[in-house]
Amino acid sequence: MDKFTKLTGVAAPLPMRNIDTDMIIPKQFLKTILRTRLGKSLFFEMRYDPATGKEIPDFVLNKPQYRNATILVTGENFGCGSSREHAPWALLDFGIRCVIAPDFADIFYNNCFQNGILPIKLPQKDVDKLLDDAARGANATVTVDLEKQEIRGPDGGVIRFDIDPFKKHCLLNGLDAVGLTLQKQDLIAAYEKKVAADRPWL
Repeated sequence: MDKFTKLTGVAAPLPMRNIDTDMIIPKQFLKTILRTRLGKSLFFEMRYDPATGKEIPDFVLNKPQYRNATILVTGENFGCGSSREHAPWALLDFGIRCVIAPDFADIFYNNCFQNGILPIKLPQKDVDKLLDDAARGANATVTVDLEKQEIRGPDGGVIRFDIDPFKKHCLLNGLDAVGLTLQKQDLIAAYEKKVAADRPWL
Protein backbone atom coordinates (compact mmCIF):
# COMPACT_ATOMS: atom_id res chain seq x y z
CA MET A 1 0.00 0.00 0.00
CA ASP A 2 1.31 3.46 -0.87
CA LYS A 3 2.21 5.76 2.00
CA PHE A 4 0.13 8.88 2.62
CA THR A 5 2.15 11.79 3.98
CA LYS A 6 1.27 15.05 2.25
CA LEU A 7 -1.05 15.53 -0.72
CA THR A 8 -1.42 18.68 -2.79
CA GLY A 9 -3.99 18.57 -5.56
CA VAL A 10 -7.28 19.66 -7.02
CA ALA A 11 -10.33 19.12 -4.81
CA ALA A 12 -13.58 18.20 -6.54
CA PRO A 13 -16.81 19.43 -4.90
CA LEU A 14 -19.64 16.90 -4.69
CA PRO A 15 -22.11 18.39 -2.17
CA MET A 16 -24.50 15.44 -1.97
CA ARG A 17 -25.69 13.63 1.15
CA ASN A 18 -26.02 9.85 1.57
CA ILE A 19 -23.90 8.80 -1.40
CA ASP A 20 -23.97 5.03 -1.03
CA THR A 21 -21.50 2.46 -2.29
CA ASP A 22 -23.76 1.48 -5.19
CA MET A 23 -23.57 5.07 -6.41
CA ILE A 24 -19.79 5.02 -5.99
CA ILE A 25 -19.41 1.75 -7.94
CA PRO A 26 -22.58 -0.01 -9.19
CA LYS A 27 -23.08 -3.74 -8.62
CA GLN A 28 -22.40 -4.77 -12.22
CA PHE A 29 -18.74 -3.85 -11.75
CA LEU A 30 -18.18 -6.08 -8.72
CA LYS A 31 -17.27 -9.23 -10.66
CA THR A 32 -13.55 -8.51 -10.59
CA ILE A 33 -11.20 -9.02 -7.65
CA LEU A 34 -8.62 -6.74 -9.27
CA ARG A 35 -8.20 -3.27 -7.78
CA THR A 36 -7.42 -1.70 -11.13
CA ARG A 37 -9.57 -0.48 -14.06
CA LEU A 38 -12.42 0.49 -11.76
CA GLY A 39 -11.79 4.24 -11.97
CA LYS A 40 -13.61 4.57 -15.28
CA SER A 41 -16.75 3.20 -13.60
CA LEU A 42 -16.57 5.46 -10.54
CA PHE A 43 -19.95 7.21 -10.04
CA PHE A 44 -21.00 5.44 -13.26
CA GLU A 45 -24.69 6.32 -13.17
CA MET A 46 -23.94 9.98 -12.48
CA ARG A 47 -21.07 10.26 -14.97
CA TYR A 48 -22.63 8.62 -18.04
CA ASP A 49 -25.87 9.01 -19.95
CA PRO A 50 -27.64 5.59 -19.85
CA ALA A 51 -29.12 6.10 -23.33
CA THR A 52 -25.90 6.99 -25.14
CA GLY A 53 -23.12 5.84 -22.81
CA LYS A 54 -21.50 9.25 -23.22
CA GLU A 55 -20.24 11.42 -20.39
CA ILE A 56 -22.65 13.84 -18.75
CA PRO A 57 -20.76 17.15 -19.10
CA ASP A 58 -22.23 18.71 -15.96
CA PHE A 59 -21.04 15.97 -13.59
CA VAL A 60 -18.13 17.32 -11.59
CA LEU A 61 -15.52 14.67 -12.49
CA ASN A 62 -16.32 15.08 -16.19
CA LYS A 63 -15.46 18.77 -16.11
CA PRO A 64 -11.96 19.53 -17.46
CA GLN A 65 -10.84 21.27 -14.28
CA TYR A 66 -11.62 18.23 -12.11
CA ARG A 67 -10.53 15.30 -14.29
CA ASN A 68 -7.30 15.00 -12.32
CA ALA A 69 -8.79 15.64 -8.89
CA THR A 70 -7.08 13.82 -6.03
CA ILE A 71 -9.33 15.10 -3.24
CA LEU A 72 -13.11 14.77 -2.99
CA VAL A 73 -15.17 17.09 -0.78
CA THR A 74 -18.65 15.75 -0.23
CA GLY A 75 -21.71 15.50 2.02
CA GLU A 76 -22.61 13.61 5.16
CA ASN A 77 -22.98 9.83 5.44
CA PHE A 78 -20.65 9.19 2.50
CA GLY A 79 -20.13 5.51 1.68
CA CYS A 80 -23.36 4.23 3.25
CA GLY A 81 -25.10 1.11 1.95
CA SER A 82 -23.41 -2.22 1.31
CA SER A 83 -19.88 -2.85 2.53
CA ARG A 84 -18.25 -3.41 -0.89
CA GLU A 85 -14.51 -2.83 -0.85
CA HIS A 86 -14.71 -2.02 -4.56
CA ALA A 87 -15.87 1.47 -3.55
CA PRO A 88 -12.50 2.64 -2.20
CA TRP A 89 -10.79 0.67 -4.99
CA ALA A 90 -12.70 2.70 -7.60
CA LEU A 91 -11.90 6.00 -5.91
CA LEU A 92 -8.22 5.12 -5.67
CA ASP A 93 -8.01 3.90 -9.26
CA PHE A 94 -9.53 7.19 -10.43
CA GLY A 95 -6.86 9.03 -8.44
CA ILE A 96 -8.74 10.10 -5.30
CA ARG A 97 -6.45 9.77 -2.25
CA CYS A 98 -8.48 11.83 0.23
CA VAL A 99 -12.23 12.19 0.89
CA ILE A 100 -13.48 14.98 3.14
CA ALA A 101 -17.00 14.86 4.58
CA PRO A 102 -18.93 15.61 7.78
CA ASP A 103 -19.13 11.87 8.45
CA PHE A 104 -18.85 8.46 6.79
CA ALA A 105 -20.43 5.04 7.00
CA ASP A 106 -18.25 3.02 9.39
CA ILE A 107 -17.33 0.11 7.10
CA PHE A 108 -16.46 2.39 4.19
CA TYR A 109 -14.45 4.63 6.53
CA ASN A 110 -12.31 1.72 7.72
CA ASN A 111 -11.97 0.29 4.20
CA CYS A 112 -10.42 3.58 3.11
CA PHE A 113 -7.55 3.20 5.57
CA GLN A 114 -6.93 -0.36 4.37
CA ASN A 115 -6.52 0.93 0.82
CA GLY A 116 -4.37 4.03 1.30
CA ILE A 117 -7.16 6.62 1.19
CA LEU A 118 -7.41 9.25 3.93
CA PRO A 119 -11.04 9.93 4.96
CA ILE A 120 -11.32 13.15 6.96
CA LYS A 121 -14.30 14.02 9.14
CA LEU A 122 -14.91 17.74 9.64
CA PRO A 123 -17.68 19.95 11.01
CA GLN A 124 -20.14 21.04 8.31
CA LYS A 125 -18.90 24.66 8.43
CA ASP A 126 -15.37 23.51 7.52
CA VAL A 127 -16.69 21.24 4.77
CA ASP A 128 -18.68 24.18 3.39
CA LYS A 129 -15.53 26.30 3.31
CA LEU A 130 -13.65 23.57 1.42
CA LEU A 131 -16.57 23.11 -0.98
CA ASP A 132 -16.32 26.81 -1.71
CA ASP A 133 -12.55 26.51 -2.24
CA ALA A 134 -13.03 23.49 -4.50
CA ALA A 135 -15.61 25.33 -6.60
CA ARG A 136 -12.81 27.60 -7.84
CA GLY A 137 -11.53 24.79 -10.05
CA ALA A 138 -8.07 23.60 -11.01
CA ASN A 139 -6.37 26.87 -10.09
CA ALA A 140 -7.26 26.43 -6.42
CA THR A 141 -5.28 23.51 -5.03
CA VAL A 142 -5.63 22.13 -1.51
CA THR A 143 -2.86 20.58 0.59
CA VAL A 144 -3.59 17.80 3.08
CA ASP A 145 -0.75 17.19 5.55
CA LEU A 146 -1.35 14.00 7.51
CA GLU A 147 1.66 14.41 9.81
CA LYS A 148 0.51 17.87 10.93
CA GLN A 149 -3.18 16.94 10.61
CA GLU A 150 -3.83 20.09 8.63
CA ILE A 151 -5.67 21.09 5.46
CA ARG A 152 -4.39 24.24 3.79
CA GLY A 153 -6.72 25.97 1.35
CA PRO A 154 -5.80 28.05 -1.70
CA ASP A 155 -6.13 31.28 0.29
CA GLY A 156 -3.70 30.08 2.95
CA GLY A 157 -6.34 29.23 5.54
CA VAL A 158 -5.69 26.17 7.71
CA ILE A 159 -8.21 23.63 8.99
CA ARG A 160 -7.13 21.09 11.60
CA PHE A 161 -8.54 17.56 11.65
CA ASP A 162 -8.54 14.66 14.11
CA ILE A 163 -7.56 11.11 13.30
CA ASP A 164 -7.02 7.92 15.28
CA PRO A 165 -3.26 7.67 16.05
CA PHE A 166 -3.04 4.03 14.98
CA LYS A 167 -4.77 4.68 11.65
CA LYS A 168 -2.50 7.68 11.13
CA HIS A 169 0.58 5.52 11.77
CA CYS A 170 -0.61 2.91 9.27
CA LEU A 171 -1.24 5.47 6.51
CA LEU A 172 2.04 7.30 7.08
CA ASN A 173 3.91 4.01 6.79
CA GLY A 174 1.80 2.40 4.06
CA LEU A 175 0.66 -0.46 6.28
CA ASP A 176 -2.52 -2.40 5.56
CA ALA A 177 -3.51 -5.54 7.51
CA VAL A 178 -0.99 -7.66 5.57
CA GLY A 179 1.77 -5.09 6.06
CA LEU A 180 1.12 -5.00 9.81
CA THR A 181 1.31 -8.80 9.98
CA LEU A 182 4.59 -8.88 8.03
CA GLN A 183 6.15 -6.61 10.65
CA LYS A 184 5.94 -9.64 12.95
CA GLN A 185 7.44 -12.00 10.36
CA ASP A 186 10.39 -13.03 12.55
CA LEU A 187 8.11 -13.85 15.49
CA ILE A 188 5.76 -15.80 13.22
CA ALA A 189 8.66 -17.78 11.74
CA ALA A 190 10.02 -18.55 15.23
CA TYR A 191 6.60 -19.74 16.36
CA GLU A 192 6.16 -21.96 13.31
CA LYS A 193 9.62 -23.46 13.88
CA LYS A 194 8.78 -24.19 17.52
CA VAL A 195 5.44 -25.77 16.62
CA ALA A 196 7.13 -27.96 13.99
CA ALA A 197 9.68 -29.14 16.57
CA ASP A 198 7.13 -29.72 19.37
CA ARG A 199 4.44 -31.32 17.18
CA PRO A 200 6.08 -32.74 14.06
CA TRP A 201 2.97 -34.75 13.24
CA LEU A 202 1.01 -31.61 12.40
